[in-house]
Amino acid sequence: MSDSNNGLDKISALNPVGYAPKVTPKPMAPRLDGLDGKSIYLVDPRFDDSGLFLRQVQDWFGEHMPSVKTKLVEMSSVYTKDDPKTWEMIKANGDGAIIGVGH
Repeated sequence: MSDSNNGLDKISALNPVGYAPKVTPKPMAPRLDGLDGKSIYLVDPRFDDSGLFLRQVQDWFGEHMPSVKTKLVEMSSVYTKDDPKTWEMIKANGDGAIIGVGH
């Protein structure tokens, strides 16, 4: 009996090489001259234990730099989604922000 493909089976394979998306970099925000008397938002992006970490940061500021006002806020969704309302609130009411991730 004759095999039409000479005993060789054909298989299909997918190429695992991906293509990274084009990233448009944004410049970093300018640094503040100092933190004395400033309002700093501590932004919880809902990453693993980031809220716990930021509460520790807030406690540190209270103990070591009491003139700095801190406000702990949570993003409205998870860290993978933009939160324009939170960013606008910080721009309108704060002098700076720390966006925390924890582990």
